[in-house]
Amino acid sequence: MAWELRHKLGQPELAEADFREAIAMAQTMKAKAWELRAAISLARLLQARGDPAAARNLLAPLYRWFIEGLDTPDLKDTKSLLDELGA
Repeated sequence: MAWELRHKLGQPELAEADFREAIAMAQTMKAKAWELRAAISLARLLQARGDPAAARNLLAPLYRWFIEGLDTPDLKDTKSLLDELGA
């Protein structure tokens, strides 16, 4: 993942900025699936940084927005990560 590379290069702030920008762009386009993918990546970065509450607060509302397709890989991944984060 891109954030892992930036993190290994000592640039976690740039990785976070990239994901926040991707989330904002997806919101502008009303592209919830893209927003979710960027949010999953950002949540993993936040979790790795030791901030599971921020990761949970980012993902939980997005996950609740979806009422269909809960068996898709992205939503399964989100549910798994939320369970891991204690949501």
